[in-house]
Amino acid sequence: MKTRHKGGDTPEPSAPWNKITPRLWMGGHHWADALGQCHAAVVCTEFGLVISLFARPDHGPGPGVEHLVAEIPDGPLTAEQIQTVQQLAHAAAHAVRHERTVLVRCNAGYNRSGLVVAQTLIELGRPATAAIQLIRERRSSWALNNRTFEEYLTTGLDVASLLVGLDTAT
Repeated sequence: MKTRHKGGDTPEPSAPWNKITPRLWMGGHHWADALGQCHAAVVCTEFGLVISLFARPDHGPGPGVEHLVAEIPDGPLTAEQIQTVQQLAHAAAHAVRHERTVLVRCNAGYNRSGLVVAQTLIELGRPATAAIQLIRERRSSWALNNRTFEEYLTTGLDVASLLVGLDTAT
């Protein structure tokens, strides 16, 4: 199977997006079929809300679909970026509660989307460790392989934001 980047060992996702819970999906902008052929994951009107943490032209969503875009890095975040994750997760949880389908996506659909989906699950009542485990079961064992994001979730994003803010205040 192909890898995400030259010399990397992270496999391409095997689906454009996966259902994590009813009405909550997680995905990326590309995926590989069983033969290892890479395909674009283009969203049309399958979802009522699409949250993109990485954007690429011509990957949707289609007309009439609410689209929130907040590009964040797949690495340590600033306090402001963590607060953006919280806002996006709040929007996703609100949509799920109101029976709208939500897709949260990033480049491959492993880390940035995993952070927002996990926080959405936490807002919907799941403990952080259970949210992380569910994402890995439903999307990929490679999901949330960014340990910093996992630590943000298990610490709590409010606390993580405060701690990160302290580091930048000096």
